[in-house]
Amino acid sequence: MQKQKALPGLVLILFLLTACSPAVSPPTAAPPPGGAVAEGTVAPTPIPASPTADRPLAARVNGQPIYLVDYERQVARYEAAMISSGVDLSTEEGQAQLLQLRQDVLTGMIEQALVEQAAAREGITVSDEEVEAALAQLIEEVGGEEAFQQQLEQNGLTVEEVREGQRATMLYQKVFEWVTSSVPETAEHVHARHILVDTREEAEQLLAQLQAGADFAELARRYSQDESTREAGGDLGWFPRGVLLAPEVEEAAFSLQAGQISPVVQSPFGYHIVQVLERDPNRSLSPENLQLLKSRVFQEWLDNLWAEAQIERFVNLSP
Repeated sequence: MQKQKALPGLVLILFLLTACSPAVSPPTAAPPPGGAVAEGTVAPTPIPASPTADRPLAARVNGQPIYLVDYERQVARYEAAMISSGVDLSTEEGQAQLLQLRQDVLTGMIEQALVEQAAAREGITVSDEEVEAALAQLIEEVGGEEAFQQQLEQNGLTVEEVREGQRATMLYQKVFEWVTSSVPETAEHVHARHILVDTREEAEQLLAQLQAGADFAELARRYSQDESTREAGGDLGWFPRGVLLAPEVEEAAFSLQAGQISPVVQSPFGYHIVQVLERDPNRSLSPENLQLLKSRVFQEWLDNLWAEAQIERFVNLSP
């Protein structure tokens, strides 16, 4: 039973890091009392009430426009990357991948707008100095100014696009840190092992053997269908709540005391028998599990933004 991986399921992270291009117009902020614009801020840009012929929209997020020209530019970059990687867009499979790409790009741009709007509400910003420092580090990492310029030419980017992409990425990271700042670095853990088989009948037979004194690790090595833990006698290691791919196994493990064996537990993967070896009420989270739990908290926060937002799409993404 593998543990979940801390992958940002968000199209946005990869989108920002690879495209390095401003996906949406910056969120507008209300001017300070008296109508004056505070030093260091940008005066709000009027938002059109509806798409216009000269500036058609791909979407609108809480009144904020995502312009079609920006959307199509992003799609074109990814489409070129697909072609260069050998995808034949003339085939049915290629067309399906292209449609998925167009959907993912729009989703990423909408999500970026939601994150930027939340940052504006909370006063989270990225200064010009921070952006320039990060850009200087990026230039150094790619081998200097000349190599950097070559990279820009190869990818059809401008320095300003990279700069704004860097700003968006850094803002996203700051928002992530703000949202997940309450995630503790320690949690209750259990050290457990399990046996996974295909049928309840087989699981019940193994459980009877265990209750008669059979060795758990030996049965796991002989019968478990979980290839990731079988050779280790079914050992899942130490884990907190919220990291196993099968919540049913996790729930069973946390209900047991050290040395106890569970009844047969059913999950989408099959039928499990779980044994807890040790418990620790306040163990430090591993870096991987800490990141995974933070990612889950952040995804829940994002889901709430999506649920509460007024989102209009003007691009036809039907097959």
